[in-house]
Amino acid sequence: MNLRDALLAGLASLPGTREFHIHVLVSSPRKNQSLYPFSQPRTRAYLQDILVLLSEQQTPDSPRVFVSAVEASLYNVPATSCAILYVSKVDSTGQALAPSPTAALLRTFISYYADPSTRPVAADHLWVHLFARAQNQYLFPNSVDFSGKRPLSDIKLCAWWKRIFSDVAADMTLRAGDACRTKLYYVLPGLSEFEASHSLGVASASSSTPSVQWTYGHPYGQTDIPLPCPPSGEAEKRHLGQFIPSFEDDPKSRFMDELAYTTDADGVKSPERKRPRIDLDGLKPCEGESDGDADKDDGRRRKKGQVPGELKTVSPDEFWERMSFRQECVAGAVTGFFVMAVSSSTKRADHPRSEVSPLAPQPGQVSCQMNKRIMSSLLTGHEFSTVERAVWSTKVLEESIKGLCDGLKPIPTPAPVSRRRDYGRQTPEPDPARSTLAPPQTPPPRLVNGKRPVVDVSPNPFPEPVASLDTYHSHIYGSATVSNPPLSRKAVDATVAGGSDGGLPAVTILTARKKKRTKA
Repeated sequence: MNLRDALLAGLASLPGTREFHIHVLVSSPRKNQSLYPFSQPRTRAYLQDILVLLSEQQTPDSPRVFVSAVEASLYNVPATSCAILYVSKVDSTGQALAPSPTAALLRTFISYYADPSTRPVAADHLWVHLFARAQNQYLFPNSVDFSGKRPLSDIKLCAWWKRIFSDVAADMTLRAGDACRTKLYYVLPGLSEFEASHSLGVASASSSTPSVQWTYGHPYGQTDIPLPCPPSGEAEKRHLGQFIPSFEDDPKSRFMDELAYTTDADGVKSPERKRPRIDLDGLKPCEGESDGDADKDDGRRRKKGQVPGELKTVSPDEFWERMSFRQECVAGAVTGFFVMAVSSSTKRADHPRSEVSPLAPQPGQVSCQMNKRIMSSLLTGHEFSTVERAVWSTKVLEESIKGLCDGLKPIPTPAPVSRRRDYGRQTPEPDPARSTLAPPQTPPPRLVNGKRPVVDVSPNPFPEPVASLDTYHSHIYGSATVSNPPLSRKAVDATVAGGSDGGLPAVTILTARKKKRTKA
C-alpha cells in the first residue's frame, strides 16, 4: 500500500457523507548533509520532500475545495538504520464539514511511516520531530479571513498534537505489540513538568486520549533506541551537534548556529581579524603582528575534528534549559517540542541494503523541482479567504499537478516523404534517433591553485524521475467517498466550539449580575 491509499483508508471512518480528493507528492531521494552540520565527518543522509493536499466535495454537484495540507521531510540515515520524519507545516482552511479531517489525516500519515510494515525506507528506527507553534495560517494564504476557520490557541494546539501522537502510539502498540518499542517525549519551554502536564490535561480533560506514557524532557539521554547521528568516537564524547538535528525554519537550528559560532563566555561573537597593518617604509607587517596572526584563530577552529563554538561544552540538558529564554519561546505564547521514537526488533527483508541504493527513485515519486513549484504556487499565487476564491485556487492547483504530470510529450517521429522530386542537393531528412537533445552535463570544476576543489556532495547517479499520467493516477491522485452516520448535534457543537481541528467541548463562561440598588 502506498501513501495515497493509506491516507484514503484512514479517512474512510469519518462521520458524514462526503467525497475526498487527495494529491500526494513525494520527491525522489537526494543527498543531504545539513541534518547534522556540526558532526565530523558529516553525516550522510538522504532527503525526500512530502506534500499532501486534501480537498473535499460535500455533494456530487458541489465543487472541490482544499480543506487540509501537510508538508513534511523524510531523512534516511543508512549508517545507523534510522529515519527522521519532520512535520514542518500543517494547516486547514476551515471549509470542511465537521469534524475536520485534519486529525485523521495526520494520524494515518504518521502511522504510515511509524509502522515497519508500511515504512517506505529501509530503516529499523524512526524518529518523528515536531515544533508546535500556534499561527493563524501556514499553508493556505488569507485563510484566516474566512469566518469558518477557528485556529486553536497555543495550549489547545499543544494538547491537540499530544493527542495525535498518543493515538499513533496506542495504535502501534495494538498493531505491532512487542515487536516495536515506542517512546514519547515533549517539552514546553518555560514551563515545569507539573505546569505543562496540568495545562495540557485541562485542555484535553474530556478527550478520549489513550493512556500512553510520556516523558517530559529530551530523548538524548536514553540508550534503548539508537540516535540517527553515528558517533565519531566513544559514546561519552558526543557533543551537542551530534544529538540535535537541524531542520529548516526551526528554532533549535537557529540556537545551534549561535552556539557554534560563539567564541567567548558572554555570548558575543568576536569580529574577524582584519588584515595586518603594513609599514609603507619597510613594506612589511608592523611590529607585533605577523602574517599568520590574522588567520591563526580561524585556522584552529577549522581544524579537522574540532568542535566549533560552545557545542562541546553545552549539554543537552543545558540546551533545553536555555531554550526557555529564546525569543520563539518567550514571545507570550506557549510552544511545544514533540518527539516520538519507534524501534522495530525485526529486520525487513523487502529492502536488501546491499542491493538497493537509498538514492534509487521508487515508483510514484516525482522530482523535487515539481514539489517546490507546487509549493511556491500555493503560497504566492492563491488565497483562501472566501469559498469562491478557495474553489478557484483548488481547481487551478489540482489542474497544475495533473498538467505537470502530462506536460512532457514524446517527440513525434517525422512522417516519411512519399513524393519528392530530385532537384540535385537536398537537405537531409532529420534522423529520429538524433531528434532529442543531448542530456545536460555539469562542466568539470575549475582548477584552484592547480588542483581541483573537493566537492562536498557528489552528484546523484540516478536521473530525476519523470512524472506521467500513469504515475498521477497510480500514486499521486486518489478519491474516496465516505458515507457514515453523521455526528449528533451536540458533538457538532462541541467540535465547532473547540476549533476547526479541535474536538474539545464548549466552555460556558458565567457572568455575575450586579444587584440593582433600591432607592431608600
